[in-house]
Amino acid sequence: MDVFLLLSLPTIALIMTDKNFLLLDERFLTFQEIEQYLRFHQPVAVTTSAQTKIEQCRAYLDQKMADTDTPFYGINTGFGFLQNVTIGDDQLEELQNNLLMSHACGMGEEVPDAIVRLMLMLKVKSLSYGNSGVQTATVDRLVQMHNADVLPVIYQQGSLGASGDLAPLSHLSLPLIGKGEVKYKGTRIKAEEVLQQLNWEVIHLKSKEGLALINGTQFMSAYGLYCLVQAERLMQWADLIAAVSFDAFDCVTEPLHEKIHHARPHPGQLHTAKTLQQILNGSSIAAQRKQQVQDPYSFRCIPQVHGATKDAVAHVKEVFLREMNSVTDNPNVFPEDDLIVSGGNFHGQPLAMALDYFAIAMSELANISERRTYQLISGQRGLPLFLVKEAGLNSGFMIPQYTAAGIVSENKQLCTPASVDSISSSNNQEDHVSMGANAATKAYRVLKNAEKVLAIELMSAAQALDFRRPARSSERVEEVIAAFRREVDFVKKDRVLHNDMMKAVAFIQQYEL
Repeated sequence: MDVFLLLSLPTIALIMTDKNFLLLDERFLTFQEIEQYLRFHQPVAVTTSAQTKIEQCRAYLDQKMADTDTPFYGINTGFGFLQNVTIGDDQLEELQNNLLMSHACGMGEEVPDAIVRLMLMLKVKSLSYGNSGVQTATVDRLVQMHNADVLPVIYQQGSLGASGDLAPLSHLSLPLIGKGEVKYKGTRIKAEEVLQQLNWEVIHLKSKEGLALINGTQFMSAYGLYCLVQAERLMQWADLIAAVSFDAFDCVTEPLHEKIHHARPHPGQLHTAKTLQQILNGSSIAAQRKQQVQDPYSFRCIPQVHGATKDAVAHVKEVFLREMNSVTDNPNVFPEDDLIVSGGNFHGQPLAMALDYFAIAMSELANISERRTYQLISGQRGLPLFLVKEAGLNSGFMIPQYTAAGIVSENKQLCTPASVDSISSSNNQEDHVSMGANAATKAYRVLKNAEKVLAIELMSAAQALDFRRPARSSERVEEVIAAFRREVDFVKKDRVLHNDMMKAVAFIQQYEL
């Protein structure tokens, strides 16, 4: 079915059989579905069963409000420290609108578009369980925004990661009421102008809806899931690039022997050793007699270090899968039990700690990569100093290693845990916060830094391997290096290596493993 046709219909009840849509309801979403969603820029749809639950929950809440004057937090009261202020029925829409506007206090750099789309999808996913009390029109509009690439302008700073990602989710939600800014068709414009262009009416928020929209962990979750998907690719690259360096440095293959790793059977370690053996299978360089008995740890311990990163990422993935498939706003509404319960599912502590762990894991992947680069340029194993002829006249690969070292050092600073920090807010009502949003943006920066460091190692390893000619590595390594050489030439004498380094980053991003 044509996406544009679907956008002209109520998008909550889309055709369920269209395989191009990511379907959202109480069903457990898998990591593979997120990978596919990001790769193919999938539109989303809410299933009929989820629509029914949303409608039933809203109907229950409306009836509850009509039958009682009991105060329910955020439904007919103020927020945070103002929880004891009761709000009249005739002011409930104003209350919800005020919540979005007053909390839209983000600053700093803008959130990347891919992560904004993820935030929209994850917010719809959380609301689809029917425990949030929103109206179908609100969820429908979020789906429409996602599928039409009407992407709210959101800022990286402002969330404490505890009462939900209040500031970023407020910016996410402002376009519903015709406020804020969006990116649409490559242009940054006011949300009200896009609503006019698309003939969309503003959403008239009902009781609790503003709170349902901005309570939640979708900022942290979106960053985390995006980073995890990218990490899967980078961990593959780390093994492949390490294998290139392994032969370029003429290393001993004994440390890859399966007996060693079965004696200490960490899953990531076993996987890395086996992967390197497979990549290097058939290499004439690996098979030739070596002069040395052992190699430096950055080569000898690749399975142990890369493997530990893989095991850490596997744990973080479990945390984020649970979070993605959860309801994280407050209060939660359970129509079947006649319950409206206020709690703390918006608190980001599980994510904050996992994101800190993730950042450390990715930082170490870059750390050991830079050490291999350092060894390659050091003039050992028959390689020329700084991997260039006429060293002295030419500086060769001296300074790319400086750059890698500087980036690795920055990563170490970024790996100071955010989750151990807390600052009291809302007049001490919210007296412990996770700082998970800071952990999320730091993790993103560490990930991007690791990509740069690996690109520098690839460039250095390719240069070193060319000095081994006519000896050849494995078919897999030679295939990748041949593709890389179509983008980045061998360095015969000094030139502006920044350009080569940026091409190396682009190669890692674009080459299909």
